Amino acid sequence: MPKMKTKKSAAKRYSFTGTGKVKYKKQNLRHILTKKSRKRKRNLRHAGILSSDNVPVIKKRLLPYG
Repeated sequence: MPKMKTKKSAAKRYSFTGTGKVKYKKQNLRHILTKKSRKRKRNLRHAGILSSDNVPVIKKRLLPYG
C-alpha cells in the first residue's frame, strides 16, 4: 500500500504539541487593525488549541504522519 500524502495546506496551518493537541494560529490579525481593540489584538497573538472533537479529523485525514 502506498504512503498517504500529507495535505500541505493543513501542514502549514496546524502543528502538534508534545501531548498530542493540535495548535493553530488565530485569524484576524493581518489587516484593518486600527478598529480592533488593543486587548483583542493581544489575545490574537497567542496560539489556539483545537477542540478535542476535531483532533481525529486533523490527525487521520490531513496530517496522517503528524
